[in-house]
Amino acid sequence: MLTIARCVHAIALAALTIEAWAGLAFFDASRLAGFAGIHRYIRRVRHSDRHRTASPGSVVWAVDEACVWYFKRAFCLQRSFVTTWMLRRHGFAATLVIGYRAVPFESHAWVELDGRIVNDRPQYQKYFHVLERL
Repeated sequence: MLTIARCVHAIALAALTIEAWAGLAFFDASRLAGFAGIHRYIRRVRHSDRHRTASPGSVVWAVDEACVWYFKRAFCLQRSFVTTWMLRRHGFAATLVIGYRAVPFESHAWVELDGRIVNDRPQYQKYFHVLERL
């Protein structure tokens, strides 16, 4: 049986998922400006001082869910960009991190809150060298 609280929570998650889907589309449209444009944009976005209406876990869940319904595969940079953007919009000081591993070469992007990875595996901090924190 659905209670009012569960219905409100489900509606809030649906709204976050729609916001995340729009963020994925915004990222794709912004790619026309190249990586430099995306880089400048995320550097300018600061966390909001408004009341926190969503938890970090809900935002990460919404981005993951939006990626399932998105029309193309979203790779780590796009997912992390949208997660960072949404967390900042919802009052969290999220950091987008871009890192690499030299041998075998691999690059990856993830999101940190207070130095902890929130949208991926924690071992990336251990095995990847940080190129940039945005």
